[in-house]
Amino acid sequence: MSTMLKAISRGDLKGSTLRKLRNQGSVPAVVYGKDLPSKSVSIDEIEFLKTLKVAGKNGIISLATDEETYDVITHDIQKEKLKGNIIHIDFYKVDMSAKMDANVAIHLVGDSIGVKDGGIIQQTLYEVSVRSLPADIPESIEIDISDMRIGDSLQVRDLPNFDKYEINNEPEEGIMTILPPALMNEPDEQQEMEDKEEVQAEKENTAQEE
Repeated sequence: MSTMLKAISRGDLKGSTLRKLRNQGSVPAVVYGKDLPSKSVSIDEIEFLKTLKVAGKNGIISLATDEETYDVITHDIQKEKLKGNIIHIDFYKVDMSAKMDANVAIHLVGDSIGVKDGGIIQQTLYEVSVRSLPADIPESIEIDISDMRIGDSLQVRDLPNFDKYEINNEPEEGIMTILPPALMNEPDEQQEMEDKEEVQAEKENTAQEE
């Protein structure tokens, strides 16, 4: 089931118009798709945030313009670097009967045995690409790491499988490893040794100059 969001069609999106929109609490956006040329719209920022909270990052939104209503997903959100305010949104029009690719977050859940024993989680992959019908795209994929010990690792092949979607990543691609504490400390110890050697070299050079 999709969530409704109202949008206003915009033809003139020059710099002055964009500033005026943002000052009024609206956000400029575009909606486009395989059979839809890019169309400029604007939406209320607060209403969008409410909709996103309900629908989720990969949820289907019914974007209702004054001309037509489109089934879309939120493809990209641009934000200001300092304040984090939304400055632009890309909506992608989807065909509800055709499979598509989407990026889905990986969430590690549970308190692993390895971390309790002092190990450190090193996660290298935070999302995977999945292919499914738009309505079946998961918001995230969870994997329980409670039984993992120091030295254990996860690969894409270890993610739970569901009939409604398939994962595009290579099965051998690594997701995370629980490292021993010693391995995490080695870089710091190495850096400390290099710093001491550098200080000693500077002292020797100073002594030679004197």
